[in-house]
Amino acid sequence: MSWLTDYVRPKVRSLLQRDVPDNLWTNCDSCGQMLLIRDYERNWKVCPHCGHHGRALAHERMKWTFDNGEYTPIELPKMPTDPLAFRDSKRYTDRLKTARAKTQLDDSLLVAHGRIGGRETVVAVMAFEFMAGTMGPALGEAFLAACRLAVLQKAPLVIFTASGGARMQEGVASLMQMPRTTIGVQMLREAGLPYIVVFTNPTTGGVSASFAMLGDVHVAEPDALIAFAGPRVIRDTVREELPEGFQKSEYLLEHGMVDLIAPRAELPQTLGRLVNMLAPTTRTVTLPGAGQEEQRPPTQHPVPHPPATRQSAAPSGHNSGHSEGGHKPPSGKHSAKHHKHRKKSGA
Repeated sequence: MSWLTDYVRPKVRSLLQRDVPDNLWTNCDSCGQMLLIRDYERNWKVCPHCGHHGRALAHERMKWTFDNGEYTPIELPKMPTDPLAFRDSKRYTDRLKTARAKTQLDDSLLVAHGRIGGRETVVAVMAFEFMAGTMGPALGEAFLAACRLAVLQKAPLVIFTASGGARMQEGVASLMQMPRTTIGVQMLREAGLPYIVVFTNPTTGGVSASFAMLGDVHVAEPDALIAFAGPRVIRDTVREELPEGFQKSEYLLEHGMVDLIAPRAELPQTLGRLVNMLAPTTRTVTLPGAGQEEQRPPTQHPVPHPPATRQSAAPSGHNSGHSEGGHKPPSGKHSAKHHKHRKKSGA
């Protein structure tokens, strides 16, 4: 190749033929507008045109939720991979391998601890990208681990739900996680710790029928589907037209199933206020201007006085024959016997 071809500018046709990278643009799932992925992710994956909240990854929610994006993930217990040796069109073990390679996750629940609004908090996030966030024994064990950690640290527990329900490949073992996870919620109740649930799109099936609906406070993202069975299944079963927006977070807010709806960008501040409002307070007193904490002094109980002795009760100048120890002198009868006994011994 000569120096001439090295410095000749490319023709317009060759510029047009260049391939555009596939990861630069995406379309809004609601309005269809084309969005630059970089700007879309900076906007918390919320469409700037219609406000639609796109699906967020589990690690993104962790980063958005904790103060300064700083948190410590905890290692979750390992569970048997395929107890039923299940197979449909594909082996269940192969499906797990594919999901783990694609998401770099072990299962559909992540647990971490850090600070929200300055207060130590445990956060669990369901990963819809891992087999649609389905619930199996691994998720149940991870949820219990999150509850135990919250009790150990005396910290609130916040969980982001996103699930298609129980994992059918694990059969009745996945259904057993419904009562099992409620045990974890009861642990938090007995410890007096706040349990806050954040519904994201979609929260359905066995998850919505168990631990997701047992929160002290229910927060939801806008336009999130929150249901047991989907609207199409219900419509085909009852053979009636459903109300507009049925099973959406706004509909549930109207009917008292959700306490508040918070846009994604406002969730960290909202959760910070909630955990600081609901978390148990410490039994310390801060001295004004001292910049340090001092423990409350123990309650001072009055010291009982000793019972009055005969000497203290006698009039002044009267000799009662009281000893210094305050013991009663022997009565007259006993004194005479004692004197006679001493006289005989002297003889």
